[in-house]
Amino acid sequence: MMNYEQTVAYLFNSAPSFQQVGKDGYKEGLGNTYLLDKYFNHPHRLFHTIHVAGTNGKGSCSHTLAAIFQAAGYKTGLFTSPHLIDFRERIRINGVPVPQQFVIDFVEQHKTFFEPLHPSFFELTTAMAFHFFAQEQVDIAIIEVGMGGRLDCTNIIQPDLSIITNISFDHTQFLGDTLTKIASEKAGIIKPYTPVVIGETTEETKKVFLDKARLENAPIHFAEEEQHITGYRINDEGQFVYDTKEYPQLEGELSGIYQIKNSNTILSAVSVLKSLGYLLDEASVRYGFSHVCESTGLMGRWQKLGDKPTIVCDAGHNVGGFEYITEQLQEVSYKQLHIVFGMVNDKDISGVLSLLPKDAIFYFTRASVQRALPEQELQALAGKVGLKGQAYPDVHTALEAAKKAASPDDFIYVGGSCYIIADLLKFHIS
Repeated sequence: MMNYEQTVAYLFNSAPSFQQVGKDGYKEGLGNTYLLDKYFNHPHRLFHTIHVAGTNGKGSCSHTLAAIFQAAGYKTGLFTSPHLIDFRERIRINGVPVPQQFVIDFVEQHKTFFEPLHPSFFELTTAMAFHFFAQEQVDIAIIEVGMGGRLDCTNIIQPDLSIITNISFDHTQFLGDTLTKIASEKAGIIKPYTPVVIGETTEETKKVFLDKARLENAPIHFAEEEQHITGYRINDEGQFVYDTKEYPQLEGELSGIYQIKNSNTILSAVSVLKSLGYLLDEASVRYGFSHVCESTGLMGRWQKLGDKPTIVCDAGHNVGGFEYITEQLQEVSYKQLHIVFGMVNDKDISGVLSLLPKDAIFYFTRASVQRALPEQELQALAGKVGLKGQAYPDVHTALEAAKKAASPDDFIYVGGSCYIIADLLKFHIS
C-alpha cells in the first residue's frame, strides 16, 4: 500500500494535472465525470451545494461563504483549487482538510475502476471531494469551479445558488478570446429555476447572463446594482470596515482592494440564501467575514509575511487581478518597491507586465511547475516594457535577494502566479 506522499505523487503522475502540465491536463467534456459520478452512486445528490464561478475572486468568495456557514452551525464542505502547500487543502469540512488516510484509501480502493478511464487530475479530485462530503454527511458544500463552468466537472451539481464573480480574460485557449465567449462558458453553471448572483458585469457580459437566466427561468441578482456596500474605511490593522445596508461597520479580514467587490458579491449571496431559508444570522456573517483564514485555511490573498521591510504576497495571476494589485501597490507607502515575480506560460504575460510599476526593482523567477515561464524569458519580455531586474532560478533565492537589497522602509511584493505563492509559502511556513 502507498503512503500519503506516494498517493499524491500517483494522482499527479497518473492523472494529468492542469496545474502541472497545462493544456494536456485539461479534458473537455463531462463523459468521465458522469461515469465517476455513477460509479460512486451520485454522491453530490446527498448534500446541498452552492456553485461559484468567475475569473477572479471565486476563491475568496467561496472561503468567506464557507466561514459564514460554519459560524452559523452548518457542517460545511469546501472544494477549491489549486492547493498551495498540501493537496488536502482542496477538500475541507469546517476548515479541516480531508484526512491523509481518506486520500490513500480512495485511490487504493477505486483505482481499478478509474485507471482505464484515464481521468484528469481534476476529474478525480472532484469525484473524491463529492464522495468525501457525502460520506461525512455535510449539510452544505461550497463548490468552486475549476475552469470556465459549462464543461467543468463540478457542473453536474444542482446547487441552491449559483454565483459568478466576474469575467475577464483568462484561459482564453479553452474558454474563448472575447468576454462574451468567456461569459457564455461561465454562464453554463446557471441552472433551471436556480437563483444566480452576478458580482460584476460589462455591457457585453450582462446580456449573456440575462439571456441564459431567462432561458433557464433562473432568478438573477446583480450585486453591483444591489450595492450592499455603501462605503468603507481601513482600520489600524489594515483591514476593511465596510458600511453596509444590513451590517453596520462590518469588519473584513481579507485585505486588498479587490475584496470590496468580492464582499459586495458575498452580501448579495447571503441575502438570497436567507430568502431560501438558510439561517445565517448577523453574528455568523460578522464572524465569517472577520475570521475567514482561521475558519477555512485561506492563504495568499494580500497576505502579509513580514515587517521591515513589509513583505506581502497575493495569488492574483491574470490581467483582471493585476489591475487591482497595481492599484493597491499605488496606495502603499514605501521608500522603494521590490517585486519578486514569476508567471506560467499560458497567461497573457505581456498584458500583465504592461500593468506593473516601472519604478520597482524586479526579481524575475519561476515556480516549480512545468508550466512556469523560464525566468530569463520573463526578464526579456519585461525589459521590452521597461521593467528592470535580475533573474533568479527559484522563488526562495529571489526573495532572499530582495530582502538583502531592501531597507526597512521598503516594500516587497511577491506574486504573478498561484504557484509562485505556493513555493513561497512552502519555504516561509516550513
